[in-house]
Amino acid sequence: MFLIFGLRSKDKFLGSRLGHCEVCGATAAQSLIRRTTKFSLFFVPLFPVRPARYFVACTNCGRLRGAAAHEMAAA
Repeated sequence: MFLIFGLRSKDKFLGSRLGHCEVCGATAAQSLIRRTTKFSLFFVPLFPVRPARYFVACTNCGRLRGAAAHEMAAA
């Protein structure tokens, strides 16, 4: 008998906004991303194993930085 299990992270695009990148210094569109990690059994995601994490990605340089949930609500 085989038991196939693991963790899977999935990104969800929440929107974008115009902002200043802390890495490249350009004023460009910033993508807002929500990442969830779930436990999977036989390739079926069952339940989250950690709270959702939020990121802001610069469309100019591609760098991701962490963001707080309240920062996403303000966008």
